[in-house]
Amino acid sequence: MESPIIPLGDKIVILPQDEGEQTYGNIIVPDTGKEKPEVGTVLAVGPGRISADGTLIPNRLEVGVTVMVPKFGAQKVELENETYIMVGESDVLGIIKNKNNE
Repeated sequence: MESPIIPLGDKIVILPQDEGEQTYGNIIVPDTGKEKPEVGTVLAVGPGRISADGTLIPNRLEVGVTVMVPKFGAQKVELENETYIMVGESDVLGIIKNKNNE
């Protein structure tokens, strides 16, 4: 999927994954109210940030990786009936490795 948003600076655009209900057999386990980070796929990456001396520091994230971002602090944007998350690269908590490509 291509991002309809072109990020500027060190911003990235993330398509969040649906959380879905967690079940064990026929029992649905309710959410306990704990704040879990958002997980999603990077759709677009800005060019990077400008350092104090004026040089461009490129973003390290790439399109297609799966990342975690905090639930609060991330900017949610709804465009064309789809929700996207926009954050700075420094707000990303981590990259989730693909079990098939380790």
